[in-house]
Amino acid sequence: MPKPAAPGGISCSLQPLKENSMRIAVISVPAQRREVPAYVKSLAKGMESMGHRVDVLDAWTEDGFRLPGYEYIAVCAEAASFWGGKMPEPLSKFLGAGSGLVGKKSAAFLKKTGPLFINKALSNLMRAMEKEGMLVNWSEILLNAPQAEALGKRIGS
Repeated sequence: MPKPAAPGGISCSLQPLKENSMRIAVISVPAQRREVPAYVKSLAKGMESMGHRVDVLDAWTEDGFRLPGYEYIAVCAEAASFWGGKMPEPLSKFLGAGSGLVGKKSAAFLKKTGPLFINKALSNLMRAMEKEGMLVNWSEILLNAPQAEALGKRIGS
């Protein structure tokens, strides 16, 4: 039996948020400007399935001014260069625009794009985040979208 409509004819079903739900920003930083990769969407999907409110932000097209409004920030990046593990330029601009990131809990996720220098690239990603005052309490190397979704389900647990 369907629920009766609320006053004004609009039906709504509000589900209560989980007790430990967070507002999470997932920042997509692919090596080149393109649409948000599937592994980033899968990570966000896993987080949402655990009751968190998740927004995916693209570092190539958006600014970081909204970041202080989030309780947790997950950065998903790819190395910009095959040698040396350099991070894409928009990462530092995006994080630099978000004032008030000091002490913000965060996670660093790096997409494995090649066999070499993956740990150096992850270290560079974490260094860029810590430069802005963020506390990186979780870091992982992502292999594919299903693994990213499984990792997203572990956030906050």
